Amino acid sequence: MPHSDLIIRSANPADHPHIWSILKPIFHAGETYAIEQNITEKGALSYWAGPLNDVFVATDRRDGILGTYYLKPNGRGLADHICNCGYAVAAAAQGKGIARAMLEHSIVTASGLGFTAMQYNFVLETNARAIKTWERAGFETIGRIPKAYRHPTHGMIAARIMIRNL
Repeated sequence: MPHSDLIIRSANPADHPHIWSILKPIFHAGETYAIEQNITEKGALSYWAGPLNDVFVATDRRDGILGTYYLKPNGRGLADHICNCGYAVAAAAQGKGIARAMLEHSIVTASGLGFTAMQYNFVLETNARAIKTWERAGFETIGRIPKAYRHPTHGMIAARIMIRNL
């Protein structure tokens, strides 16, 4: 898919069914997000589009919504200058640069909002594709949490804390 067709825009409530269709298989698989595997649509959208989250969708004219991400402060008060993001790509669109495009968009957007760094709190060690993408974008691992996650097929695995200054 050519990047020239990709548009990343703010999500609106009409996008929620499409966002859920992306999140449902990801959350239910239990392989990348520390969230209940049997989460409902209402619960997932409450998590993804919470009151502090700015939510975006990546879309093209041919295939519609291919991915989504949220951007939010990672902390509150005197720690609200560091942001956090979560990304999700539709299964049919994986490996086509959608996550990289959303990452680039999130970095520009976060900088424009005045954030000084972006931190990922819980990147599962088995999520090699994401780790490689984040590292290429300048993120570094600043810590590991051993046995942080009960992966459905790999058992107890570590999670990384990753950060990048903006």
